[in-house]
Amino acid sequence: MTPRDDKASDILEGYDPGGFYCELLGLPEHPAEHAAEIRARLGTLDFAELRRRAKEAERELYNLGITFLVYSDKEAVDRILPFDVIPRVISASEWERLDAGVVQRVTALNLFLHDVYHDQKILKDGVVPPELVLGNANYRPQMQGLDVPLDTYVHICGIDLVRDGDGTFRVLEDNARVPSGVSYVIENRHMMQRAFSDLLADIPIRPVDGYGQKLLEAMYEIAPAAPGEPQVVLLSPGAYNSAYFEHIFLAREMGVPLVEGHDLVVQDDRVWMKTINGLSRVDAIYRRVGDDFLDPRAFNPDSLLGVPGILEVYRKGRVALANAIGTGVADDKAVYAYVPRMIKYYLGEDAIIPNVETHICREGEGLRYTLDNLDKLVVKPVGEAGGYGITIGPRATKAELDECRAKLEADPANYISQPMVPLSVCPTVVDHGIEPRHVDLRPFAITGRKTWVLPGGLTRVALRKGTLIVNSSQGGGSKDTWVLA
Repeated sequence: MTPRDDKASDILEGYDPGGFYCELLGLPEHPAEHAAEIRARLGTLDFAELRRRAKEAERELYNLGITFLVYSDKEAVDRILPFDVIPRVISASEWERLDAGVVQRVTALNLFLHDVYHDQKILKDGVVPPELVLGNANYRPQMQGLDVPLDTYVHICGIDLVRDGDGTFRVLEDNARVPSGVSYVIENRHMMQRAFSDLLADIPIRPVDGYGQKLLEAMYEIAPAAPGEPQVVLLSPGAYNSAYFEHIFLAREMGVPLVEGHDLVVQDDRVWMKTINGLSRVDAIYRRVGDDFLDPRAFNPDSLLGVPGILEVYRKGRVALANAIGTGVADDKAVYAYVPRMIKYYLGEDAIIPNVETHICREGEGLRYTLDNLDKLVVKPVGEAGGYGITIGPRATKAELDECRAKLEADPANYISQPMVPLSVCPTVVDHGIEPRHVDLRPFAITGRKTWVLPGGLTRVALRKGTLIVNSSQGGGSKDTWVLA
């Protein structure tokens, strides 16, 4: 659309969702009535003014250091996560269902992990194939038989959701290892409050400011008993990690020290932090370092990021880790396909939020179906993250499909396939007007004694026209997510 010079009462006029479900409009037969007031307010904004304020917001994000690092981009080290100022709006009733669905899923994943590292009943009963778990690269035999505080393995979980063409939310994948992005949720809200206070005024939006306190409370709940208040730290791989801004942000939000591996030492079956006053005991660690790099004595001997000997202290219950070691088994893309069965097995319930239909290529039937329908499916490697290694069949060239077919035939166990979900769209500001761009949603759940879900989550937006890949590492951006109270 071409914006007019007058007050743009028609700022969304000419906006066409292209047949996709629109987060701000809904569907023609089911309009998004809950967003009517926000649409009306957007309609009063002048497009040139909207663009100007959006540019100012992005400049402020950069000045505040709200950046991430793209490993694959030789041209850029740090860049801001592009921010679109038109919010994604979720009704109170819809959020209530999503909240319940995320809690249900995290509960089942924790029960699954406890079972896998103890009696393995779900494997013996044939609900989940044993080889899928015991042969998984993220399965940690060192965790077998180990009791963790509150039987909680996944303390911080990011569940990736997409909305399909009918407006139904579905789970795309689980992030149970080191989920990132929550800092952008909170900073996006702060940015909107500063730059678009007129848009938010008097609209009952649930706050997102409580995350740091909730996370700290959960860390206190899992810390081993010790004199005084537990000492919590955030363990970061360091400044070259793509999410380093988030590590700084969350340490500040919790009011705890940000440390790297060389700041910690194991002595006398305890973990200690080096300070200018000597060694200080550490009780609980929120780690943003993956299993492989956490303890060079137990895992990767070449790691310089971890703490030698920390696994033994952990096994003796003298330090708590969030997330627990070995949670990667629960967010493997092949294991994901079995989560609805886990929910039924452990909770006796149907999944509140359904999965996207998934074909497991390690199984003969799944591989045959995938090879026969390669041009219609999205093929994903089970261990990758960040949108890497994905082949989108309907948009792939013949050469890309041939390459994908060869990889599938060479290593079928490394892949799953799914139909191409027509992801919902949200109006997004582009140079010449407002256009639809595809979005997903990552709610964040914190689990200690019980599970709390941050209202909303990270809405990622695929800024390149037509693309379905929303990951920041692949050029995606983000939006503020408004959950109406």
